[in-house]
Amino acid sequence: MRFPPLLCVLCILVPAADAAARIGAAEVREGPRGGPCFTISPREDREGTPDFHSVTVSDGQRPLWKMTMPPERTFPLRFSMCVPYGGQVASLPRTRAATLEPGKVYYLRIEARPGKLRGTVQAYEARFCLAKQRDGSAAVHQIWDGERPGKRLFGCLPPE
Repeated sequence: MRFPPLLCVLCILVPAADAAARIGAAEVREGPRGGPCFTISPREDREGTPDFHSVTVSDGQRPLWKMTMPPERTFPLRFSMCVPYGGQVASLPRTRAATLEPGKVYYLRIEARPGKLRGTVQAYEARFCLAKQRDGSAAVHQIWDGERPGKRLFGCLPPE
């Protein structure tokens, strides 16, 4: 099938525009009151501070918690800041947080509005779990890109 020359030019340009946007790296760490806390990676912070829009945690099939900033309010999201799971800010729109279970993989997505000095990154993603410990407790554990599940499910299950 032949396309008219103008249509072929458009076919080439549309994927290029999508390729310019990229997904940045989020970071998951233990929050000050325990449980997971979410932010952007130090590398992303050095590249420019995005304005926070929303954070969503899912199990890969359904959202477990979401918090969104209203359009008229925002704040610059820095690595030094951390948004706790379940949202501690009563004035922000959010869903009720489902209980996170140890030994399961969860998915984080932070949506951003371009801030000053900010380029093409509009979202940041990471995977994490509450890693089961030998004593029965759980610790926040980030699953890094390139890690393979293995017998311990990315380190989310206790050693045998």
